[in-house]
Amino acid sequence: MLMDIIKARHSIRKYTSQQISREDLDKILEAGNYAPNAGGGQRSMMVAIHDKEKAVHLGQMNLARFNRTNLEGSYVSKEQPSIIDNPKMKNGFYDAPTVVCIFCQENFLFNTADAFCIAENMILQATELGISSCIISRGYETFDCPEGRDLCKEWGVPENYSCQAFVILGYIDGPQPASKPRRENRVVVVE
Repeated sequence: MLMDIIKARHSIRKYTSQQISREDLDKILEAGNYAPNAGGGQRSMMVAIHDKEKAVHLGQMNLARFNRTNLEGSYVSKEQPSIIDNPKMKNGFYDAPTVVCIFCQENFLFNTADAFCIAENMILQATELGISSCIISRGYETFDCPEGRDLCKEWGVPENYSCQAFVILGYIDGPQPASKPRRENRVVVVE
């Protein structure tokens, strides 16, 4: 069953305006809260934006500081284009109605690893619930401005924490993308 969920998960970048339920959001957050974390220290926190208008605004903040100069020749997907594929996009969260910000303690060697364990747990739980998702980067850049710092204060994020990742959540607008074939020679077993 778990392998079916893993294989069914796709990074979705086209969303309807339909909001996910608070009950489903709570299940997704619970999954994130039970993610592995370095040394069991639980040096992270999640802030869920369950308001489409606020999520869109935060997505615009996320994209405002995005530097495209290092993306020459990059390409992600025809079915689910990213901001890399379409420079006309105005929202780094693709208009998803819910976003979860994952904050972790700064200057901790495993803060990014902890954040992505949380994100992975959340997107697998979302998939099981029939909710689409995508993990988004550029967390630090999003909040590295006066408005971002004010939001962190408003949300009670400790001063020594920074955003490592986002999980966007909603319902797919259009058909589910096909799974890409797995590249050969990515797995080696040494016995």
